[in-house]
Amino acid sequence: MSLPEYITLNGTNYATAKLPEEARTQVQNIQVVDAEIGRLQQQLAIAQTARNAYSAAVVNAIKVPASESAAPEKKARKPRKPKAE
Repeated sequence: MSLPEYITLNGTNYATAKLPEEARTQVQNIQVVDAEIGRLQQQLAIAQTARNAYSAAVVNAIKVPASESAAPEKKARKPRKPKAE
């Protein structure tokens, strides 16, 4: 991973080319950790989206029970009585 030209730490910009080797190693560690934080934030966003979808499904199921959401079954009618003549 290549180092950025500058890094900002605690509001101060540093030219990475002028940093001692130990500091450049730590900058690389910061880059690795920042990449992992980004990956974890993406995973969190995916999990939150899934949770929201599951919550919406629960609310929908409460509002419209499954037995009512299907087409209602027709009740069998009693046969008609023949007309008296």
